Amino acid sequence: MINLTPAEIEALLLSLRISGVAVACALPFAIIVATALALGRFPGRFILDAIVHLPLILPPVVMGYLLLIALGTRAPLGAWLYETFDLRFVFSWTGAALASAIVSFPFQVRAIRLSLENVNPGLYQASETLGAGSIDRFFSLTLPLALPGIIAGAITAFAASLGEFGAIITFVSNIPGETRTLPLAIYTAIQTPGGELAAARLAVLSIGLAFAGLLLSELALRRIRKRAAS
Repeated sequence: MINLTPAEIEALLLSLRISGVAVACALPFAIIVATALALGRFPGRFILDAIVHLPLILPPVVMGYLLLIALGTRAPLGAWLYETFDLRFVFSWTGAALASAIVSFPFQVRAIRLSLENVNPGLYQASETLGAGSIDRFFSLTLPLALPGIIAGAITAFAASLGEFGAIITFVSNIPGETRTLPLAIYTAIQTPGGELAAARLAVLSIGLAFAGLLLSELALRRIRKRAAS
């Protein structure tokens, strides 16, 4: 049993909240984009696919820097959001959630897309033959078929969000109780004289959370494969 200090518990709860909000807010967009990539045939599909997967290959620090340029309080868009809706992302946990959502977005799209691409195309053709419209097909066929992928993608994205560091510290800084998540708390402990034990404690906790997330994701993916094979 790991005995955590109040500050470490605060970082843990903040990490869970930021990751949960990031996944929940990104999930509807991930479903729409994954459906378009899996089932749609339209100009620019390759470009959309590349943009979606860009966070996987870009350094997270670059993503944080781009967010800072676009949504900083002195940036046109960031200033407009703040003055119009009192919505501020920099130095705020909402900004950390936004950065986590963008970085983990490809994980959700990939899992949902894989789930949809494994479905027998005859099901979609049969639904069209029976007269089902596009909205009916989406809610009565596409969403149920994509459910295992949605679950797997959400779990994987949640685990990835828990480990996000570069984009968060670049975009919203390292503020205790506001933006200091578990990775940032580990970084702070390492930079503090005598903080080795705290860093090790938080690292073990992070490894445990990541392992649990990967285990749950693998179980969901096995269900996808089993369903595709049946």
